This record gives sequence, structure tokens and C-alpha cells, in this order.
Amino acid sequence: QVQLVESGGGLVQAGGSLRLSCAASGRTFSNYAMGWFRQAPGKEREFVVAISRSGASTWTADSVKGRFTISRDNAKNTLYLQMNNLKPEDTAVYYCAAARTTITLRAPGGYDYWGQGTQVTVSS
Repeated sequence: QVQLVESGGGLVQAGGSLRLSCAASGRTFSNYAMGWFRQAPGKEREFVVAISRSGASTWTADSVKGRFTISRDNAKNTLYLQMNNLKPEDTAVYYCAAARTTITLRAPGGYDYWGQGTQVTVSS
């Protein structure tokens, strides 16, 4: 079992930045690939970005490419999402998730554990 707790969400103006964190506990953090997803009201959960177990590889959705960066610190059991140049359409609840394999990191079904989410609201 892996427990994931997100933090760092909030209200920010368009063009601003936020850094989300996801603290992991339980099983060995470095054994899991990690991802960030988001879900806006009335919409399906959407892939944002993912990272391999070592951090050497990342995968990013086109909608956030060049603006969002994922990173991890395996010594601190923590995942990060740096979000720059935020837009109103980035408003959503952001979830971190852990995956045993890297086969389907762009789909929610590819993950085994989820956090409770943190709200990000971008005002225009």
C-alpha cells in the first residue's frame, strides 16, 4: 500500500506559478513511476505529466508542454509539479498517482494508488 498526500494548491492569477507536492509513504517510493492528473468539474480525469522510477524519463501532455515540469526526490519520498504561466483552463483538482509499471502512464487505469487531490484555481 502507498499513501499519497498532495499539497500546494491554491488560487493564482493567470500567468502565475504554483508548485504542487505529493508526499508518499508506505512502500518504497522509488519502486513506482508517478504521475499527475487533473479533473475539472464535469470533465473526465486528464493526464498531465508522468515520470519514471529514477526520474530519468518524463512524459507530458501537449496542453501543458513547456509550462509544467514534473520532478521527484526519491530520498524525500516526494513528487513535485512545477506549474508556470498558468491559464484559467488549468483550473482543476490535481491528483498524484503511483504506478507499478510504466506501460500505460497516460491513462488513469495505469495507476495503482491515488492521492485525495488538491484544488488549483487560476483567475483571469
